[in-house]
Formats: sequence, structure tokens, C-alpha cells
Amino acid sequence: MSAPTPAGSPAEPRRPARHYDYLADGPAIYVDSFATIRREARLDHIPTEAERLAVRMIHGAGQVDLADDLVIHPELVSAARTALRSGAPILCDVTMVATGVTRSRLPRDNDVLCLLGDERVPGLARRWGTTRTAAAVSLWEPLMEGAVVAVGNAPTALFHLLEMLVDGAPRPAAIVGCPVGFIGAAESKQALTELAATHGIDIPYVTVHGRRGGSAMTSSALNALAKEEE
Repeated sequence: MSAPTPAGSPAEPRRPARHYDYLADGPAIYVDSFATIRREARLDHIPTEAERLAVRMIHGAGQVDLADDLVIHPELVSAARTALRSGAPILCDVTMVATGVTRSRLPRDNDVLCLLGDERVPGLARRWGTTRTAAAVSLWEPLMEGAVVAVGNAPTALFHLLEMLVDGAPRPAAIVGCPVGFIGAAESKQALTELAATHGIDIPYVTVHGRRGGSAMTSSALNALAKEEE
């Protein structure tokens, strides 16, 4: 059943007159956007198989110089795609990341989960003296083996994930680690890049140096990993 029309509202919305010259065709906007990125971004250092990943992340950030700060593990794309094609879930630190995943791109109708709303999270955060996003990451543990995990908001969540792995938690197939912010973001992402060298835990990942990151960039990375086609 269709939703009722609010009282006083016309049955058919009125399109405004065109006052600006702009491209309005959705598919054409995508094509032109990706073409612009490829013209303007420096992609020479990006592994060939990760080029579409980089382009989508730049598209999500709206900044072509993001390419200079991307760090992509050489096995990231193959590891993540293999996991998703086998039906692995995607575990997200915040709802905004999960919502940004395009369901039609998922190869096996994979579960896309955010456990931040779990009733156990507030109590864990209080007892542990940490953020709710970090506490929610602990609830991933039964699902982490072979999963694709994504942190796009809280540096504490990425630090917490790395600490779990150092303590022997199940290993995901791939990590998209792009938390944003001024406190701990750059440091948490640096720790991700050093996980193999420091602790001998070599998990394929993608991250971006510095303070930049966020939900749009992270879900863009997930969408690129879910399906090769742009």
C-alpha cells in the first residue's frame, strides 16, 4: 500500500524550473567523476588490481590527493574479494559505514553488520573506560574469522581491533582501516601498517595516512572490494 499523501500536498510533486547548468544523469555523473579522478590523481604507485579501489575511495573523499596517502597491502583486493565471494560477513564499526554499502554489489548477499546498538555495549564501555565503538568491536570476535572488517569512524575501535588480534583473536580476511579525526586517527592507522612487522600478524589491509578517513571513504572501499566493476 502506498503512503498517504499529506493533507494539502499535491499528488504529484512539482519540478522546479532549471536555473543552473549541471549534469543530472546519475550514471553519466559516475562516469565523468571516475574519468576526472583518473586524469587528476597520481595513481602510479597504486597496484594495478587496486586501482579501482583507489578511485572509489578518492570519489568518496572528493580529494584527488588522497591517492598520495593510500596504503594498500598487495594482497588486499584478492583476499577481500575471495572472502566476500565465499559469503563472509562485513563487520562495520558504525551504522554509517554499513548503510553506505551498496547491497546490489555484494556477491553473496553478504551480511553487513554493525553491533554498536547491542545492549551490552554501554556497560562494556563503562567498565573498560573506552568508547562504545571500541567496546562494540569486541562483539565481533565470534564472527571475525575470515570476515572483512571495516573501521571508518573511531580510532579507538581500530586500536581495540589491533589489540584483540595481538591477544590472539580470530583473524579477518581483510581490514579496511580508515578512522577519521584529530586524536589517535593517524596513530591507529600507523599501527595497522606496522602490525606485521611489530607482531608478526600479516592481514591484508587498506588505510590512509594522517587524519583523513570517515564513513564515506570506508564504505566506498567496501563497495570497490565487493565488485570489480566501477
